[in-house]
Amino acid sequence: MRDHYDFSESVKNPYAKKLKKQVTIRLDEDTIAYFKQLAEEKDLPYQSLINLYLRDCAQSQKDLKLSWQ
Repeated sequence: MRDHYDFSESVKNPYAKKLKKQVTIRLDEDTIAYFKQLAEEKDLPYQSLINLYLRDCAQSQKDLKLSWQ
């Protein structure tokens, strides 16, 4: 290893804005079970599947329709 590294010509990571941020979220057990089963069928990690689903909803600006009965 060097004693000193020169970062004067370094460039910011252009993908830094696309990095994921860890959050805490409370989900129903049956919701988690659904995504875990679906993720197993698709051979994906379930958290990645939830992220893909939420990203799709956000990109398509899907609106939630609630009906209280």
